[in-house]
Amino acid sequence: MDPFSMVVGIVAVVTVGKIVREKVKTRESQPAADHPDAIRMREEVRTLKERVAVLERVVTDSEDSVRLDREIARLRDPRD
Repeated sequence: MDPFSMVVGIVAVVTVGKIVREKVKTRESQPAADHPDAIRMREEVRTLKERVAVLERVVTDSEDSVRLDREIARLRDPRD
């Protein structure tokens, strides 16, 4: 085996090793489905989707302004 082929082989092995190491590191850094942060984020997304649905309904309804005022007041109340 000549020196040039050996250098190319070593570079290829090192490159593949680095790629595999980065893949493993990326996979380990992803949160599991039951991780507390993942659960909290899913709950936050669900809450935000509900709020967006309410806002879409408020914006698209064309009834009187009294109903709109009541809906806005209800949304501002943190006890709901």
